[in-house]
Amino acid sequence: MNTILQKINQINQIDYLVALKEATNILKNNGLVAFPTETVYGLGANALKNECVEKIYIAKGRPSDNPLIVHISDMNDIYKLAKNVPNLAINIMKKFWPGALTIILPKNEIIPEKTSGGLNTVAIRMPNNKIALDLISNCGFPIAAPSANISGKPSPTSANHVFKDLNGKIDMILDGGCCDFGIESTVIEVFENEIIILRPGSITKEMLENVCENVFIDKALLNNDLISIPKSPGMKYKHYAPKANITIFKGNTDIVAKKILELLKNDKNESIAIIFFEMLKNYPEFNNFKFINIGSIKNNTEIL
Repeated sequence: MNTILQKINQINQIDYLVALKEATNILKNNGLVAFPTETVYGLGANALKNECVEKIYIAKGRPSDNPLIVHISDMNDIYKLAKNVPNLAINIMKKFWPGALTIILPKNEIIPEKTSGGLNTVAIRMPNNKIALDLISNCGFPIAAPSANISGKPSPTSANHVFKDLNGKIDMILDGGCCDFGIESTVIEVFENEIIILRPGSITKEMLENVCENVFIDKALLNNDLISIPKSPGMKYKHYAPKANITIFKGNTDIVAKKILELLKNDKNESIAIIFFEMLKNYPEFNNFKFINIGSIKNNTEIL
């Protein structure tokens, strides 16, 4: 398979519509298209056809019991996909959609088993990205779209990341530039008066508490339970694993800086890369080494 890497130009309306039409036709003909969202790039297929969704699992090497997120372009579409939508879920949608929040609800019969990972629930999200929303709207059906990477590897935030992982395995990649966040959506299960966080993300517990007082972290997440059936992507299998070993330092800034410098001085092969927060830029000792400053620890958006 030859994977098309198509730059999508939102400034030139004609080119934009041509690229969208080509991607839409591929999806309507049961193909796979990777596209940008505000979180990460997604690998999309028709969410309402088992045979289309099966192609996602094959391309990613994804376990078949790992449910997929269904992306919609209109809030009202949730009523076609979910059997029961509590008032609390409606309030959450109005507050956070379009955005980086996925809601899990009892599914309607229209959702095939492959999409839901064999569960009786469905994960639904409305992304905050014009390309994604226009693509879904043009298709006329919801798009199932996990992250567009080999299963278990870091999630892609650019079209080139997708190309490196999935070239030759999917039909098309829409290159819409870099994503805003770089981490997947927060996943929640919603009941009448309660919210359960199944996967943390950029929509935090504190933000959700502005809508509902009863917000809890799923016990399986807290206990690192890898045995039970996953209700959400990211709950059971290893995710976001880079090839290199990673060491995380936490504590007093002076002590952390000293420890990192020790590692660097002993790194004869120059094989260590340092990623740190803005607070360490005040240490001139780092000027002799290569490092990446990811911004202020007080600004999550800047870091992401």
